[in-house]
Amino acid sequence: MSNFSFFQRASRAFGDNLSASKLLVVVAISGSTGSLLAFSDAKPNEGGNVVVPSLEGENKKKRVVVLGTGWAGTSFLKNLKNPSYDVQVISPRNYFAFTPLLPSVTCGTVEARSIVEPIRKIVKKKNLDIHFWEAECISIDPVNKKVYCQSSQDTNLNGKEEFAVEYDYLVITVGARSNTFNIPGVLENAHFLKEVEDAQRIRRSIIDCFERANLPTLSDEDRKKILHFVVVGGGPSGVEFAAELYDYVNEDLVTLYPKVKDLVKITLLEATDHILNMFDKRITAFAEEKFKRDGIDVKTGSMVVQVTGKEISTKGLKNGETSSIPYGMVVWSTGIGTRPLIMDFMKKIGQTNRRVLATDEWLRVEGFHDIYALGDCATINQRKVMEDIAVIFKKADKDNSGTLTVKEMQDVIDDIVERYPQVELYLKNMQMKSISDLLVDAKGDKSKESVELNIEEFKSALCKVDSQMKNLPATAQVAAQQGSYLADCLNRMEEVEKKPEGPIRFRGEGRHRFRPFRYKHLGQFAPLGGEQTAAQLPGDWVSIGHSSQWLWYSVYASKQVSWRTRVLVVSDWMRRFVFGRDSSRI
Repeated sequence: MSNFSFFQRASRAFGDNLSASKLLVVVAISGSTGSLLAFSDAKPNEGGNVVVPSLEGENKKKRVVVLGTGWAGTSFLKNLKNPSYDVQVISPRNYFAFTPLLPSVTCGTVEARSIVEPIRKIVKKKNLDIHFWEAECISIDPVNKKVYCQSSQDTNLNGKEEFAVEYDYLVITVGARSNTFNIPGVLENAHFLKEVEDAQRIRRSIIDCFERANLPTLSDEDRKKILHFVVVGGGPSGVEFAAELYDYVNEDLVTLYPKVKDLVKITLLEATDHILNMFDKRITAFAEEKFKRDGIDVKTGSMVVQVTGKEISTKGLKNGETSSIPYGMVVWSTGIGTRPLIMDFMKKIGQTNRRVLATDEWLRVEGFHDIYALGDCATINQRKVMEDIAVIFKKADKDNSGTLTVKEMQDVIDDIVERYPQVELYLKNMQMKSISDLLVDAKGDKSKESVELNIEEFKSALCKVDSQMKNLPATAQVAAQQGSYLADCLNRMEEVEKKPEGPIRFRGEGRHRFRPFRYKHLGQFAPLGGEQTAAQLPGDWVSIGHSSQWLWYSVYASKQVSWRTRVLVVSDWMRRFVFGRDSSRI
């Protein structure tokens, strides 16, 4: 039985490695006088890339290639249930990372391995045809429907540096990189907080700073420079890291390094007038006041212009004055930039004037029906009502009278609201219940039934609706919901082909297959240190303090991708409460 199992593994290995030139397997059959000899001489793919072939035969499955294992990609894989797809996952990292807890990893509140889950474990639980390749996609060929990849390993099979994977559907979820804004010295001297490896490097650098500052040969002036930690960016990540660092220093490190405890300084630089601009003003004010009490120096209106090995130069936006600040460590958390793969792909498809990939409301890259882009690497290019106002009017005017009654509008109201979400937002802000109220208000007639609008009056009624259009934030919450949405679409692809469920096609006949993607905001947190967190939940509900911290613990524990990581994260929190944070440099 064991010999047969070995033969199976050897046979599978040969089948999986098409570029292997020779394979010789000799298996002695237990209990027999003979032996089995299997020999194969396969010619390598000369002069080109190895191509991962599609499944052959009558029951050929459509291939879905997923690039990336971040929030969008992992959410897609977890929610995909349709067995009729051959799924190929390609990513340079073989795990999913719970990135909202990266600031906690930098200071040892949570261990790095507690927030990661191997992607193979995630897909293994699925009873689907899913394969994972640890490689980086370096080019996308939309014409021939191929992606070209390069192995993440130092040595590749048979010396091949690249391989190609064909696709029927391509799902791009490669995320984004840290944005340096081309400021000199940032890439060479600053730490970023984007990946697990970044958090681990920051953790080691913090300990390095304290160990260096504790050497007997240094003056207090030198120690102050080494123990000056500068955080650039007053968004959620920058604020949370500054708060975590403050707690780490004052709860753990000062007892281990008493000689330098009074020399530590934390500075938070923000180019705008306030930190946490995307939060309620009450949260912003509380955060700034708390940091001031804690001794964290918050410098708003300060734009970084250069970073050297020892100093960071800033320019005041109000007075234009330039100043230099000596530092021991700089953490850069100022937003996201486009990855080279996406920039190259945008050039190929004529989207060179954009920051990220533009998709339609169904997450399809504009101009393609078989390529989807999710998460931080893309943004939805929502159509404007005024671009389609004429066709909307024509579709609603069923009797071709040249005017629209409220009754005629009621037949297409649901489709308009579903196709153009800015309409619903505008009505909410204007405290109107429906489009009918908007039309009546534009006409100035109190009787709804008697209202009739011509095309110009209809345009006038809806002319301000597009002012409510907003781009979705680049957050894990958005990416996860997009991944879940796309998986649901592919799960029911055959069903909706026969019975479309989307809104009316105003520029065509019939209906769209699916309802467009709609983001549902579930709230946001901003941990501020000292076991205090600011929470802003739907309905303008704001909570700040210790109770919100426990809510933060509950939500982040429940959002873990597996029970394994859930238990590890909670145990890390308990360990920190009992024993404190670890300060070993490993």
